[in-house]
Amino acid sequence: MASALVTGTAGFIGYHLAARLLDQGRRVVGIDNFSDYYDVNLKRARLEKLRGRNGFSFQELDIADAVGVRKLFDEQRFELVFNMAAQPGVRYSLINPQAYIKSNIEGFVNILEACRHNDVKHLVFASSSSVYGAVTAMPFSVHQNVDHPVSLYAATKKSDELLAHSYSHLFRLPTTGLRFFTVY
Repeated sequence: MASALVTGTAGFIGYHLAARLLDQGRRVVGIDNFSDYYDVNLKRARLEKLRGRNGFSFQELDIADAVGVRKLFDEQRFELVFNMAAQPGVRYSLINPQAYIKSNIEGFVNILEACRHNDVKHLVFASSSSVYGAVTAMPFSVHQNVDHPVSLYAATKKSDELLAHSYSHLFRLPTTGLRFFTVY
């Protein structure tokens, strides 16, 4: 079965996604940078559960490391890429916007470029319900205009959606963005 890369594998969503892909018989390569925004011990505990699974391998890597991401894609072949890695948190984006630009934009471009140059069949990435920003119409719809983010975090996630759309159009890279609401 197809090989998959899951970024942010030690996070809540990435962990459960990797486990599900392994259950389906896929070979999964996971990467994570163990950012301390959430409990690192919890992340390591999740990762230990995956390490014992057949078909799983892991590399500690930050998606903002362009050289490291290129090297990973040179060494491995991925049919599917699931980018769940990001700098999370709305409030923290007001204190440290550089962390969000580095991870959520520069890191995402590194993933897009690697997918583009390595014949990836599909890129699925985590966006956020935060992109709805000032939208007041309920229920939310993927067809609503989301051009008014109300946080720097939301602006980076909206940027990811625009970048993915451009890569799909320009380079025929199939992409799907998932606008997660509060997950847990």
